Amino acid sequence: MTRTTNARLAGTAFLVYIVAGIASLAARSAGATSLLAVLTSFCALVLGVTLWSLTRDVDRDLSMMALACRLLEAAPGHGEMYFAVGSALFAWLLLKGRLIPTAMAWLGLVASSFLVLLIPLQMMGLFGGVRAWSSPVTWFLWLPMLVFELALSFWLLLRGVGARASGALLE
Repeated sequence: MTRTTNARLAGTAFLVYIVAGIASLAARSAGATSLLAVLTSFCALVLGVTLWSLTRDVDRDLSMMALACRLLEAAPGHGEMYFAVGSALFAWLLLKGRLIPTAMAWLGLVASSFLVLLIPLQMMGLFGGVRAWSSPVTWFLWLPMLVFELALSFWLLLRGVGARASGALLE
């Protein structure tokens, strides 16, 4: 696939992932929750592969690790930590390769890094636990990630990614 196709597919997967994830919080039936979980898992797989394709020329090893995190995120269970680490790695690669606007990449890196810190605290039972969305701290720390993913999805759909700059940022 071309870079443009991968970018558009990633942008679409981000939007479906966000809608399905939010819908799963409001779902009332086990069947709907299960269906939405399968959909978000599939989107995580698509995102892993497409973002790997877009970032592999920046750093093959980190890109592969980010892909692995997205694959583990898609597996049943608690994938939140893999999501956060994979997102941080992909944001770093997008920043390092100058593939998206710098401010957007920094937002993704900072938001993901906060989640890497928050999720273990939630696993220890703070802020209502990992699955509790009632804590204002949880919403406060996840909101920047939502903003980043929405901005990135539309950027990828409409603009794609830039060619990797020679002498890329932070090398």
